[in-house]
Amino acid sequence: MNNWFQDQASGLRRMQKTSRVQVISVTGGKGGVGKTNITLNMASAMAAQGKRVMVLDADLGLANVDVLLGIRVTRNLSHVLRGECTLDEVLVEGPQGIKIIPATSGNQSMTELSPLEHVSLIRAFSEMQTPIDILLVDTAAGISDMVLSFSRAAQEVMVVVCDEPTSITDAYALIKILSRDYGVFRFKIVANMVRSQREGQELFAKLTRVTDRFLDAALELVACVPFDGNLRLAVRRQTLVVNQYPTSPSAMAIKLLASKALSWPAPQHAGGHLQFFIEKLLNPPVAEQNVWSE
Repeated sequence: MNNWFQDQASGLRRMQKTSRVQVISVTGGKGGVGKTNITLNMASAMAAQGKRVMVLDADLGLANVDVLLGIRVTRNLSHVLRGECTLDEVLVEGPQGIKIIPATSGNQSMTELSPLEHVSLIRAFSEMQTPIDILLVDTAAGISDMVLSFSRAAQEVMVVVCDEPTSITDAYALIKILSRDYGVFRFKIVANMVRSQREGQELFAKLTRVTDRFLDAALELVACVPFDGNLRLAVRRQTLVVNQYPTSPSAMAIKLLASKALSWPAPQHAGGHLQFFIEKLLNPPVAEQNVWSE
């Protein structure tokens, strides 16, 4: 069986040679920091600039991307794993033509996929026909194996943090595990729901004071997204602030972030929407015992 796994992964690597997809993992450690909103608005802003963007709802057991957009989903990743349809058949279209891979909600088994299910997921991605330039992975909250797997395999890891002690603590824990155990040393930081640019910079300083002291990791502040009533109003209306209120403070900050992300270096090697599943297959994560131990 192990040889079969290796052969499967080798075949998928060869298939990647024709595709160079920028993969950005959007994570945060703590729930409620606004990473799904950042992901979707960023995706829409990128698509408005002519990019083919796909969003993977990687909160496999508590999906919410479709809810935030008010999109009715009839099939999701669980149907793909059961062999009932292809990945292309579960795609739904969002604002600005972004493609969305919906996950399931209220299905705990999706958070702990078996090796066979991982293989099925790899096969589904290898057969996907939809062309894309950028894949944004909206991870689940916490530091589960699945979150770590998605994050460590992306070309860029973007950590969304807000000015709360638990958010800073959880972001530090996530960065520590990824840098210490998985060789991820570069992190893009988004200070979300801040009252001013200065508050965002102070939030970033709180985080870097700890990471600079204890971790071998390079953090870069890439956006300060202000607390904005327009964003909350857009959420209630199940729309995106960059489209509904394009000149609002949060929309302007996210559009600037999207433009910055498009200028980040392109992948040096063929990669993309298959990469992290192959990584997951060949390099299973090790359990983390105590993220605060030095």
